[in-house]
Amino acid sequence: MSPHLRLLAWLVLAPAIASANDSTRPENPSGNASPGAINDWLDANLPSLSETYVWLHAHPELSFEEQATAKYVAEKFRGAGFEVTVGVGGHGVVAMMTNGEGPTLMLRTDLDGLPVTEQTPLAFASTVQVDVPGGGKSGVMHACGHDVHMTNLIAVAQFLSQHRDDWSGTLMLIGQPAEEKGAGARAMLSDGLFTKFEKPDFAVAMHVSADTPTGSIKLRPGYALANVDSIDITVKGRGGHGSAPDTTIDPIVQAAELVMSLQTIVSREVKPLEPAVVTVGSIHGGFKHNIIGDECHLQLTVRSYGEVVRQQLLKAIQRKALAVAQSYGAPEPVLVFSEGTPSLKNDEQLTARLRKVFETTIGVEQVGVSDPSMGGEDFSQYGIAGVPILMYGVGSVNQDRLSRYESMEVPPPSLHSGIYYPDFEPTLRTGVKTMVAAALDLLAMSNDPLPRD
Repeated sequence: MSPHLRLLAWLVLAPAIASANDSTRPENPSGNASPGAINDWLDANLPSLSETYVWLHAHPELSFEEQATAKYVAEKFRGAGFEVTVGVGGHGVVAMMTNGEGPTLMLRTDLDGLPVTEQTPLAFASTVQVDVPGGGKSGVMHACGHDVHMTNLIAVAQFLSQHRDDWSGTLMLIGQPAEEKGAGARAMLSDGLFTKFEKPDFAVAMHVSADTPTGSIKLRPGYALANVDSIDITVKGRGGHGSAPDTTIDPIVQAAELVMSLQTIVSREVKPLEPAVVTVGSIHGGFKHNIIGDECHLQLTVRSYGEVVRQQLLKAIQRKALAVAQSYGAPEPVLVFSEGTPSLKNDEQLTARLRKVFETTIGVEQVGVSDPSMGGEDFSQYGIAGVPILMYGVGSVNQDRLSRYESMEVPPPSLHSGIYYPDFEPTLRTGVKTMVAAALDLLAMSNDPLPRD
């Protein structure tokens, strides 16, 4: 049996959600909000939180269409005692709670799902379908863990609301739309997130990790996620009959040459030590065997870290596209740049401070350093807006499952895969404990601001 067939067979037989007992619970003598107390609180509230997770998982909505999701999250925040505003930057949710003097801490979750058809063995798997451009249908799924993120923040909100004696300051909870398009943070900021409401002193978010075991987290100071730019290129030609190519300018041949030429940008123009990716993810041209069309459409994702390399890549793509067109005597191609997400840079002082908090909360051995990733995240926009930010990764697959993938010599399903699913309970426990600990540290009764040079 092939590794992929073995993987599929195992997934069908796997339990829907693996539960895990947290046998090592380092205690923190901070009072009512110690890790042990958080575990006890989770034990008591896990049934309702599981219901929340199941509902969110089964009812995903695409970017900028998160109306029901936003309503659901807003109601949970109101139920926890927060003052809630909806409709910020689309379906964005802002929940505020002031509890005495102190700094303002923003905690963020994303709301949107993906156009991915779910293939997990979960009893509550999403059956939502949508029409896709060009005809046909696609499933919709929380294949990037946003259902876990929302449940986690709802739990944190409820816990901190019930333990107001342990912190002082202002909590600002964000339910952000359209993270998958890299556009929701920008939309909320443009709609006055930091002017109509308070500009926070810190902003923290978690993100599930598909290849990290439950019970552990990873974080990285400085650059952690990449610039992401989406580019649509329409290659122009002159159509005609397939039997008379000499009377045409074939856009598909141009596009094929362009695809190959684009690959030399990273290999021959960017310094070898600078991370960069140029991927042509989609190419569409023509409608029939014997017709040479007038144009061919390409879709690219372009990824980098620094702004210098980012601009170098974008300019090189423009140059290459124009050069291919000129070499064929074709009209100039049309390039459209969209969905740009800047690289995410975790604040180094905030990261160092919270690393110590996390180590105390879940154990030094459970806190690792994440590798730089070419993935993107528009949580970066809040850092660019002048707020010290930290996004950290929370392991979401238990070690038994990871070991089984390893024994089959198959990598675990990545985020955005139709067969990815988290082990919910242990993932939630680690997410809630670490985020609550971060909030209590940053909103301590006698809080010092981050040291700045």
